[in-house]
Amino acid sequence: MDHDSADHPKVPRKPRRGSQADLPPEGLVSADVDPATSAAEEDDEARLPEAAEETLDPVAEGTLAVGHAAIENAVRLAPTSPGVYRMLNAGNDVLYVGKAKNVRKRLSSYARVNAPLPARILRMIAATVTVEIISTTTETEALLLEANLIKQLRPRFNVQLRDDKSFPYILITGDHWAPQILKHRGAQSRPGRYFGPFANAGAVNRTITALQRAFLIRSCTDGFFESRTRPCLLYQIRRCSGPCTGEIDFPGYTELVREAGDFLSGRSHDVKKQLAGEMEKASGELEFETAALYRDRLAALSAITSQQGINPRTVEEADVFAIHQEGGYSCVEVFFFRTGQNWGNRAYFPRAEKSFTPEEVLASFLAQFYDDKPPPKLILLSHEIEESELLADALAVKAGNKVEVSTPKRGEKKELIAHALTNAREALGRKLSDTATQGRLLQGMATTLQLPVPPKRIEVYDNSHIQGTNAVGAMIVAGPDGFIKNQYRKFNIKSEGLTPGDDYAMMREVLERRFKRLLKPPEGDAAQGKSGAKADDDSFPQWPDLVIIDGGRGQLNAVREIFEGLGLTQVSLMAVAKGPDRDAGRETLFMPGREAIKLEPRDPVLYFIQRLRDEAHRFVIGSHRKLRKKDIREAGLQEIPGIGPSRKRALLHHFGTLKEIERASIADLGKVPGVSAESARKIFEFFHAQPG
Repeated sequence: MDHDSADHPKVPRKPRRGSQADLPPEGLVSADVDPATSAAEEDDEARLPEAAEETLDPVAEGTLAVGHAAIENAVRLAPTSPGVYRMLNAGNDVLYVGKAKNVRKRLSSYARVNAPLPARILRMIAATVTVEIISTTTETEALLLEANLIKQLRPRFNVQLRDDKSFPYILITGDHWAPQILKHRGAQSRPGRYFGPFANAGAVNRTITALQRAFLIRSCTDGFFESRTRPCLLYQIRRCSGPCTGEIDFPGYTELVREAGDFLSGRSHDVKKQLAGEMEKASGELEFETAALYRDRLAALSAITSQQGINPRTVEEADVFAIHQEGGYSCVEVFFFRTGQNWGNRAYFPRAEKSFTPEEVLASFLAQFYDDKPPPKLILLSHEIEESELLADALAVKAGNKVEVSTPKRGEKKELIAHALTNAREALGRKLSDTATQGRLLQGMATTLQLPVPPKRIEVYDNSHIQGTNAVGAMIVAGPDGFIKNQYRKFNIKSEGLTPGDDYAMMREVLERRFKRLLKPPEGDAAQGKSGAKADDDSFPQWPDLVIIDGGRGQLNAVREIFEGLGLTQVSLMAVAKGPDRDAGRETLFMPGREAIKLEPRDPVLYFIQRLRDEAHRFVIGSHRKLRKKDIREAGLQEIPGIGPSRKRALLHHFGTLKEIERASIADLGKVPGVSAESARKIFEFFHAQPG
């Protein structure tokens, strides 16, 4: 599905020509990708929630009577019209959100004392002390409101869609005379055409790369485009037509953009047929180089369809949902088909108690899934759900056109469902296996470190800087499902008067900024305490059970003092010191009030701790390098000791750009007039220094 935004192209400027090439900016996108999602891009698959175990203990009759009385009071005031009701416990926490065509009739079913209800419903009634009701005009409005409230409030007794986030789109911009192709997340406010959604960032990146080869559309930012005096490397490797320097004229580039839009809009067959005709024509006229270009473009388009796997013949636009349950968990596999092309799939693991049937989980999942996403014209399901017509009507209101919800029984649509079911079964199997392995490691860590319980949330901290400059701290998070990348955080060190290279002071700033925020919860959350979650909530906690830092006994004592100053007594603390010559496998572990711990080199727990430390190091080094590169771009060569204005001019005159200076060897730098061997070494070390 593609969307058009307002189009305000700039007037073409006079092209500037050159001969040599240099590199485009790193990556295909910059400002158009939400930086907060960058850490999570590598791991788009959702987390597996803890299974919500059903208690086997009978519900106390007195408690159940209190719940029945509370619901009976609500029945007397409930309307007979459509609406949404919320059941609350003594702590004013929402236990359940439901909707009904007749609210009074629905609540009356809960108030019947001897009604045969599942244990889950009985426990919910027993915990209820208040019922709140919101009236709606129609049942459709009630369904949409119910889904919105469930996603906001995350009630304990509802099916919960977890790890939900916006999907990436491909954007062909419309605010420049030479449109750019890029990946886009979030609000579609920039003028241009949006194609999607795609299941994950990997699917978008692969498609953009192939589209660049097929249609030669630029991917660089407008700022980089305007500063060009010669084509960049993408032009040389035939992934861009070079509109920045006039290698292609305006009508020719516009035609390429039109072809790309046609391909993404579903007219891929027409585009391929046109390119094949042009190739045959060029070959017939003995223009073999031109024919080869068309051949390569056709091959790139074929690569897109081959990577997409299944491309249905009779399904133009649809989302396919298949659910599989095993071991008390549910997995919903979603496939996206747009313009007759498979634009990827993703597995979700909603939280639901074991008593929920696949149909109940799928029905609740769908309403929440489309709460903030545009639905397609067709939704295919593996299981028939109740009120499918109501769901279709509600989604039609959101989409502004008819939406069909169907459970196919035969034909190609049934084959799509079968394929999605296979993927759901395999995804849940993999997740259960990975979670079991991770659970054993966490249990082993608890035993080895003498922790009271296996940690659910582990936070690892590290710092990076070069002689105190561009100092940055970072936190990575791990839990029962492995690394939780959407919880990673970086901290740009801001303290004034900080002694360059003072690792203790940097760590103090990072930890204080992290935990002072948790020590002051928002209003209404004070009752939660430092656990970061309610007692009956199995969500991933915000408070760590274990904090790991890179360092020895000195770093441990410094952090312990910080924790004591903040009043943190429930968080376990450990430092990991590298072995002699920084050998992996010979690390020493330090914990407050205990002797140093040395594990065998092949101990799985030690290997797990090494992975945690190395991941923190990787993340903080990456964050430092991004900050340093930005600093270098803004400051230029003035920051290099001994490089004045005259040498700067000589370097830029010789190499052309700062990027080329950064890539140059010491020998190449020494060839610049006025740059001595010592200056060349300083320049090289400035760009290639290793952060500490």
